[in-house]
Amino acid sequence: MVKKKAAKEEDSKGMSLDDAFADDDDVEYAKSKPAKKLEKKVEKVESSNEEVTISVKGSKPIGNLKKGDKIKVDGLTLEVDAQVILIDHGTTKEMAVECFDPKTDKDYQVRYFDDQVDTSVEVYSLEEIVYSRMRVKKIEW
Repeated sequence: MVKKKAAKEEDSKGMSLDDAFADDDDVEYAKSKPAKKLEKKVEKVESSNEEVTISVKGSKPIGNLKKGDKIKVDGLTLEVDAQVILIDHGTTKEMAVECFDPKTDKDYQVRYFDDQVDTSVEVYSLEEIVYSRMRVKKIEW
């Protein structure tokens, strides 16, 4: 009974592609449309060879910051929302302290590598859906 069902299913699949298009030698198909050129959006970045050193002053290790703590970035007082691991590289972790400005409710991130905070710290602000790097001189917590 199972063999009959399998044979019946094979018959009901229809014809092969070769059989379906076997008699189309005299058919003329429409020409393909030319491919559209896609323009890449290039973000303008200030080209500067000067190294920007950020002054970091912390009352406790940055890894110990928790929800409700305050961070000052160039005079702007931000409130810590969470501390997250962006990427675990094995020997080091790329971390982000997610913050917001309580006055404007704008979101920020303070990113760093946990084994080299002073040399790797960067600040980003959320612009619509993308975090943009900010040029800052001083960070305190």
